Amino acid sequence: MILSKKGLEIKPSPTLEIDTLAKKMKKQGIDIISFGAGEPDFDTPDYIKKAAIEAIQSGFTKYTPASGTLELKQVICNKLKKDNDLEYVPANIVVSNGAKHSLLNAFQAICNPGDEIILFSPYWVSYPEIIKLAGAIPVMVNMDAKNNFKMNVKQIQAQITDKTKAILINSPNNPSGQVYERADLEKIATLAIEHDLFIISDEIYEKFLYEDYTHVSIASLNEKIKNNTILVNGVSKTYAMTGWRIGYTASNTAIAKIMSNIQSHETANPNSIAQKAAEAAISGDQSLIHEMITQFVSRRNYIVERIQSIQYLSCIVPNGAFYLMVNISQLIGKSIDGITILNADVFAKAMLEKVNVAVVPCTGFGVTGYIRLSYAIKLENIKIGLDRIEAFLQKVDDNDIV
Repeated sequence: MILSKKGLEIKPSPTLEIDTLAKKMKKQGIDIISFGAGEPDFDTPDYIKKAAIEAIQSGFTKYTPASGTLELKQVICNKLKKDNDLEYVPANIVVSNGAKHSLLNAFQAICNPGDEIILFSPYWVSYPEIIKLAGAIPVMVNMDAKNNFKMNVKQIQAQITDKTKAILINSPNNPSGQVYERADLEKIATLAIEHDLFIISDEIYEKFLYEDYTHVSIASLNEKIKNNTILVNGVSKTYAMTGWRIGYTASNTAIAKIMSNIQSHETANPNSIAQKAAEAAISGDQSLIHEMITQFVSRRNYIVERIQSIQYLSCIVPNGAFYLMVNISQLIGKSIDGITILNADVFAKAMLEKVNVAVVPCTGFGVTGYIRLSYAIKLENIKIGLDRIEAFLQKVDDNDIV
């Protein structure tokens, strides 16, 4: 029997793959330190849980409108006005089953077969696959590590063709942790308006910023770019609600209507109970965010200092999110404990098998010679994991080079 060509072309998520393998080893009693999946190690706050319990007890367990409840949409509009200086009404909002679902809806709403979507490398692993699922073609613009993987407008301009439909941006960025400042976004907006392109703006990490960095939503720059932008966000990272699966988009009403229609046939409404929880999260106490940021800053500072002190490794200091890209290019071709490190994938597998440390190779992020470490884990575990990595690298054979 012939299976779907589109389906066969979709690659599994390496982040979830590594995390699944690490969890399987943990169940087998193996002491694993995992720097893998991107979810805060904090519990969902009690006031959010309480809202979900009250929803169950009050019988709020039936279908809701396909694109989400009016109450949650209004709360989201209030948030976008307060945090991002953006004026939206509920008709602009589509609530979905996580931000990943929101992204899929967005691309399905704007793409036709053969359309091209520009994205910047390094990028989140699911972007190219989601674009392919929508029948479009991902076009990579490789950002320069020497420029801290920041956007280069000339490189973007060079990739625009008559098939280009949209530019995808993600700030703060997963996996690099880099943040696009207003000047960067203004350049992208100018390009998008000049060529009549959509902007898909993934802002899921907007609250996790360090030092003096502030989040600027590209849609807030002017009305023209706002009309061309599909803003994507959610509650998963900000409120430690990864399993609750609530994401949302803000866009012009024509796009929102298409996304709502698509979702009505795909999944219908997001979970009713989780919607009530999300409503409480966005409108309620925000102190957990400050607590998380304080912890992440401490962890980031420690992990950066340690990585920079370990021979063969280097990194760029992230300005946001909770990831660190580690350059392992000095190890390529070398032998460690009998294993020749041909690439980041081999290195990641060796780490898991030899010292029980799970890291994510950045091959799936569009970059070679790097691994990604998440510091959304306890500082104690970060220390243990880095001790194991350092001990493993002390076994490097400098004479054994391919």
